[in-house]
Amino acid sequence: MTTPHQLVLFRGNEIRRTLHQNQWWFVVEDIVRSLVDSRDIKQYIKKMRQRDPELDKGWVQFVPTLSIQTSGGLQQMNCANVEGLFRIIQSIPSPKAEPFKKWLAKVGYERIQEIEDPELATKRTRALYKAKGYSDDWIEKRMRGIAIREELTEEWKKCGIEQDTDFKILTAEICQATFGMNPSQYKEFKKLKRENLRDHMTDLELIFSMLGEASTTEITKNRDAQGLQESKSAARMGGKIAGDARRQLEIKSGRKVVTPENFLTLTQKPVKNLKSKAKK
Repeated sequence: MTTPHQLVLFRGNEIRRTLHQNQWWFVVEDIVRSLVDSRDIKQYIKKMRQRDPELDKGWVQFVPTLSIQTSGGLQQMNCANVEGLFRIIQSIPSPKAEPFKKWLAKVGYERIQEIEDPELATKRTRALYKAKGYSDDWIEKRMRGIAIREELTEEWKKCGIEQDTDFKILTAEICQATFGMNPSQYKEFKKLKRENLRDHMTDLELIFSMLGEASTTEITKNRDAQGLQESKSAARMGGKIAGDARRQLEIKSGRKVVTPENFLTLTQKPVKNLKSKAKK
């Protein structure tokens, strides 16, 4: 399903995009036009594909035709996701494309470094959160939460869980039992779209997320859960432990743990806005 279209700026040029299958897809002509000096972009793209047989061979796979809003109404246009755009940029022999090619080479090199030394990935993640403006205390909780999540994921794999849909189902069970809503409802509550939910949780929300997942890991392991159904049962129990603790804290403190606040609003509003009393 394709959602309404939006414009973004890239090197000072307007790029049309649309959300399709939960990914942003960008109009190929718009991207190429921003990187080359050509009066006939369609002809340039045609010649580019002729120069690069491998690009032409995979064109249909990663450049689908999607409906895009234009001045003349909806039109079918070639679009590519971020991965596809990177591949296209690699085929453009233009000075304007060189900075992007160098950046792609740098990212690839860093990825190889992280495979050889996983600690580098952790350091870079911390630096990224810091650059975005997150506090050191929040970053510590977020990084600990990532480690707990990875431990749970590995335990689920031992139970025979392999499909992404099954991981999502189990995650939703924990979230529902912990916070009283599934991840989709939670994101809607916080007015998020495609952003990572946990990157927009407060300290307490992260803590209870960790408790729910750590409890689920322990129960799954000790009960030797196998398959989706037994794993779902363990997920509900693990989430309930965190949910019961959350409700007790709310009763004692008089404040709701789950809040509509997120990092986008926290950077614009005073922290005291989080201290409003929960409605009885």
